[in-house]
Amino acid sequence: MIPLGQRIKQVRGSIGLSQQALAEKLGLSRPSISLIENGERKVSAAELEKLAAIFNLSADALLDPGKEPKVIIRESRATYGIEPASGMRISVPQKNLQKFKEVLIYILNKVGAKPNIGETVIYKLLYFIDFDYYERYEEQLIGATYLKNKFGPTPLEFRIIVDKMMAKGEIIEIKDKYFEYPRRKYLPLRKPDLGILKGNEVEVIDDVLDRLSDMNARQISDYSHNDVPWLTTEEGKTIAYEAVFYRTPAYSVREYDDAV
Repeated sequence: MIPLGQRIKQVRGSIGLSQQALAEKLGLSRPSISLIENGERKVSAAELEKLAAIFNLSADALLDPGKEPKVIIRESRATYGIEPASGMRISVPQKNLQKFKEVLIYILNKVGAKPNIGETVIYKLLYFIDFDYYERYEEQLIGATYLKNKFGPTPLEFRIIVDKMMAKGEIIEIKDKYFEYPRRKYLPLRKPDLGILKGNEVEVIDDVLDRLSDMNARQISDYSHNDVPWLTTEEGKTIAYEAVFYRTPAYSVREYDDAV
């Protein structure tokens, strides 16, 4: 258990929500949020309930880090989803879980050794892979759940699945610095199972890596901020896949027939 104020600050930071943005959602002043996070102001039961809703967590999960989201494998579900009234339980079908793992392993084998490729860059590469594929084929590749925060799209399932992959010896995590900035970097311990990936999926992945994998974290985050799905989503909310069909020409990866 850690102090509630510290926990609120930790979760707020993890989704890129500013103190001011959180204050507005709670109906409090920004100094009040600062006092709460510093342990100088108590949180009422009603405020705790609101905080849990804002963070997409149950109150128990907010109070106890040990009750953070866990991956639930369900072969009957076709897509990822956050189940209501269950805290933040992420339902991941077996086939999608395996696809997520193989795409990540593929990315790491191909560009993971580049000095600029840390966790933040991987988040954005996954986002563009998922959303570009959906725009082209109107089907999901990984189908991860991406939240909007100030750093760009963040895949909700990433941390949980990566922890499982590290436990199984599929990847390793390295904490280092890129210039003066601390970061997490991942390296693969095996090759991807290309039998899991279809030809057009590999084509989209390669296209995204060719276009974006030389960007650093700041560059790719700034780039993601001009994509329509991110622009049209409220901060802290899930980015809708359907928004790809309203992309500007600079981001669109599909040729549309304008003929009436």
